[in-house]
Amino acid sequence: MYGDTETVRRILEDSGDTWAVVGLSENRQRAAYGVAGVLQRYGKRIVPVHPAAGTVLGEQGYPSLAAVPFPIDVVDVFVNSGLAGEVADQAVAVGARAVWFQLGVVDEAAYERTRGAGLDMVMDRCPAIEIPRLAPGE
Repeated sequence: MYGDTETVRRILEDSGDTWAVVGLSENRQRAAYGVAGVLQRYGKRIVPVHPAAGTVLGEQGYPSLAAVPFPIDVVDVFVNSGLAGEVADQAVAVGARAVWFQLGVVDEAAYERTRGAGLDMVMDRCPAIEIPRLAPGE
């Protein structure tokens, strides 16, 4: 419901290659770390966004979306549903083209606000699962 095939495809193929991964840290045990690695393997530039921003997977981190000094195409959200709406609003504010809420992250009001602002959005899906489906033979 919150991630029709066409929207998923548009975000992965047409929305741009700079993905801010909110919640990404140096902790290799967290899902965000693995997903960011998959995004990199498929040619996406990942931008770690975490309050304790450091360098992750070779990319400089930033403490917030607003602190990132270059355009962000997609905001991939690895925070709990209670915080995700605020991140979606920040994505709109920084001019992102799309927002992706990870598996288990759902905020229907944020979905409506984000779509109303003209951004593509999916919720409760994982790009690391979806992107290989769009690249048969890899």
